[in-house]
Amino acid sequence: MTPIRKIIKANHCLSFRSITMTEATDVVLVGGGIMSATLGILLKELEPSWEITIVERLDDIAQESSNPWNNAGTGHSALCELNYAPLGSNGTVDPERSLNIAEQFMISRQFWATLVSEGKMADNSFINSVPHMSFVMTDEHCAYLPKRFDAFKKQKLFEKMEFSTDRNKIHEWAPLVIEGRNESQPVAANYSAEGTDVDFGNITRQMIENLTSRGVKLLCNRHVEEINREADGAWAIKTSDTRDNTQKLTLRTRFVFLGAGGGALSLLQKSGIPEGRGYGGFPVSGLFLRNNNEATASRHNAKVYGQASVGAPPMSVPHLDTRHVDGKRYLMFGPYAGFKPNFLKQGSMMDLPMSIHRDNLLPILRAGWDNLPLTKYLLGELRKTKEERIASLLEYYPNANPDEWELITAGQRVQVIKKDNKKGGVLQFGTELVMHEDGSLAALLGASPGASTAVPLMIRLVNECFPQRKDAWQGRLKELIPGYGVKLNDNPEFAEEIISHTAKVLDIHH
Repeated sequence: MTPIRKIIKANHCLSFRSITMTEATDVVLVGGGIMSATLGILLKELEPSWEITIVERLDDIAQESSNPWNNAGTGHSALCELNYAPLGSNGTVDPERSLNIAEQFMISRQFWATLVSEGKMADNSFINSVPHMSFVMTDEHCAYLPKRFDAFKKQKLFEKMEFSTDRNKIHEWAPLVIEGRNESQPVAANYSAEGTDVDFGNITRQMIENLTSRGVKLLCNRHVEEINREADGAWAIKTSDTRDNTQKLTLRTRFVFLGAGGGALSLLQKSGIPEGRGYGGFPVSGLFLRNNNEATASRHNAKVYGQASVGAPPMSVPHLDTRHVDGKRYLMFGPYAGFKPNFLKQGSMMDLPMSIHRDNLLPILRAGWDNLPLTKYLLGELRKTKEERIASLLEYYPNANPDEWELITAGQRVQVIKKDNKKGGVLQFGTELVMHEDGSLAALLGASPGASTAVPLMIRLVNECFPQRKDAWQGRLKELIPGYGVKLNDNPEFAEEIISHTAKVLDIHH
């Protein structure tokens, strides 16, 4: 990539109503969250001479999906999320998708451990040992869970998982889910001591602090107005100051990453790349109940995931979580799904209607028609009273004191809607990279398990957007991620070495 700074000089232009400045940079990362931070660190490690600029609309970084109270902080390693391995029509459970997510999380974990070891991150305070647990309480689900356990237990990455229907054992793992429960109710649980709680806001801050110390420019309070391709192949990112709209700044660059969470879709549409046509978004909002009573929080050390309600999106699987935020321990229960048309928590109510264009109208309508149960579920969630939300909590924590819990608003998630040759359009859960054919622009759409798999996602991005540099970068990638290119599940001895090393560096006690 020819550095753009060698092609142009900064241009200063005074107009009647506003001041527009132009700056040159090699890379522009739009969005101050975990994805931009991860990609920024990767590129700075692989090409230290490249100039990088991060553009954030808010007045600080990590305030949307990366904020610890806007996500579950699970450290998605597929240990407890039942929706990743449903019961098949043949009565068996396939662990393949869960294994893929677990492998990806281990790549992220190795990357973080290396950054801590090399002093690129200040400390390991962003991750804490919190066991992951699946808990079910109906005859049907209790019949499913041992099948899942049998399929998982054979895999190296899940070999330490435990299973029990014994109430005393489950009480040992998570006393709050057993105490006060009707003795006649069937219960079963999977338990993985190696689970973690991750503060992605903390990770983002540590990474960006390192980047700015190495010359990366961070521009907060900057709204992206236009994204245009110029005649010489450079991208012109036109921005305005959110505090003073007359202060304009245009960034000219050879590479753009749109990693603005739910806001990435509208930015992708502004870019006009053909690969972005046909994509739409379906926003799902969420609420959590939070408990900051230290005595109660000290009695529960687990992330307990249940089964989703019929018609509920995967992100709405109920869970009772231990959270560590800013050195304090909390309990969190939820999420309670809802609907708002804004694509970001601090976005506009016009986000959804403004995102509907001629090229994505049919996919959106078809996906909506095919997901009427989801719409019905969301409407039901919106109508829930505080008492009904507490009733859901009591299903998982029978002795919960309602007075200890406060309702908080979580982050917005925008599920991907894309064209489908057979159906016209499908609603997709997960994350999706959309890249221009020449690799000069990339956008990340979608939601969970996004943050936990940020590192493998961004490695895929750099390999596909910069194929001519892939071979030259492999050595440093292998240093950053010792298990890069290796399936740990298929290499038990090496996996044990990697798991033990990262646990030691990150101070994770199993």
